Amino acid sequence: MIDPNVGADSKPKQISRPCYIQMQMPQTPSPEEALAASGFTLPQLPAPGGNYLSAKRAGPILYLAGVVSTSPGGVITGACGLNRSIDEGYAAARACALTQLAVLKRELGSLNHIAEILTVNGYVSAAPGFPDSPAVINGASDLFVQIFGEAGRHVRAAIGVSALPRNALVELQMTVRIAEP
Repeated sequence: MIDPNVGADSKPKQISRPCYIQMQMPQTPSPEEALAASGFTLPQLPAPGGNYLSAKRAGPILYLAGVVSTSPGGVITGACGLNRSIDEGYAAARACALTQLAVLKRELGSLNHIAEILTVNGYVSAAPGFPDSPAVINGASDLFVQIFGEAGRHVRAAIGVSALPRNALVELQMTVRIAEP
């Protein structure tokens, strides 16, 4: 009788079977795959509005300059608690996050090179006493976790301010750690 597990040279064949644990664990999509699946597209990048860099690398850390909320129609303006709602602010913060992802992709070539999001500083143009800046900046934080999973969780500040450049509704600055090659 011929043994199907033995080769012609009478040595046992190496049978490649997936590990049971690998078979049971769902595959986590890469950040690029998660972005594609989200239905969001990255915007065109504007030129810096002054004498500064959009990003600066120091070892495995990449610091990103602040970006203001924009849409295809231009800057998303207004002030939460005055003429903009929390939901509109949330969408503006998400727009800032997408712009930052576009900066990261330009700088690194792929979002898959990001090991983790370290910090997010969100600034919300708000009426005096507006208490919900964190709910607005969740628009960015939620997107980062959607795209990067646990690596998208970060430390954060969410600050209400009286004005932002170009009367923007939201500005977002962040820092990421780049994956080691």
